[in-house]
Amino acid sequence: MCAENYSALTKHEEVYMQAQSAISAVIKNQSTDPLFTPKEASEYLGVSNDTLSVWRCVGRYNIPFIKVGRLVKYRKSSLDAFLDRRTHGREA
Repeated sequence: MCAENYSALTKHEEVYMQAQSAISAVIKNQSTDPLFTPKEASEYLGVSNDTLSVWRCVGRYNIPFIKVGRLVKYRKSSLDAFLDRRTHGREA
């Protein structure tokens, strides 16, 4: 019986450690890849908030965003990737 209890406790500890590791990774990722509101994202990109909203609604440029209910956020890394895709080596 003691061995079964120890095995169950060990399994719970393992699950706890995995969850703790996953939470730490999320927190670390959030601190290194901040989330921008649409207003902040539009300022960062140098476009109007309305323009960014239209791009999001029609899928133009395919800039990834996070949506929970009515709340919209953009990862800084997604905005940087968009700018990298739009960067040209010579004047067009």
